[in-house]
Amino acid sequence: MNMSRSKFISLFLALTTLLLSAASFGGDFTHTGSGIRVKTVLIVDVNVYSISHFMQQLPSSKSKRAVIDMETNKKFECKMLRDLEGEKLKAALRDAYAMNGYSDQAKIGKILNAFKGDLKEGQRFSIKYDNDKKATTFVVDGQGSVTVEGVDFMKATWSIWFGKIDQPKLGDQLISKIPG
Repeated sequence: MNMSRSKFISLFLALTTLLLSAASFGGDFTHTGSGIRVKTVLIVDVNVYSISHFMQQLPSSKSKRAVIDMETNKKFECKMLRDLEGEKLKAALRDAYAMNGYSDQAKIGKILNAFKGDLKEGQRFSIKYDNDKKATTFVVDGQGSVTVEGVDFMKATWSIWFGKIDQPKLGDQLISKIPG
């Protein structure tokens, strides 16, 4: 099999992220899938970050909508595959919330405060939903952590990857390990 060096590196990084993330859960969470966020710049696809999704309980049906709506502890673990300006990531998140019909600017603004600067290749960030507290926390290694309360915000955040997205196959990859 002829695999380009960049594809091999991307795959290696995604698998490494998956293994490191899974080890940190101690068996309490189930890995539902992993993928690579790709952004097309002109005519070139650029790998932006690897992303893995985990849930403490799985939905009864294998669907992106079921994952969005399920109120259980769940999280995304991400690793940057390239440098990215913090403002570009913030703009992309704002656009993604808007694309999915979420408009609470106070909550969106608060969560974006977790990103205090540019993101560097290899840097990690996570998004966690605590079902007991009904709170979503963004943690950016070396930059900060911010929590926003509300089931509405969790559903809006999970919709970024499982709702309307310019890369719909990514959502499919993130639920690929759910039985059904």
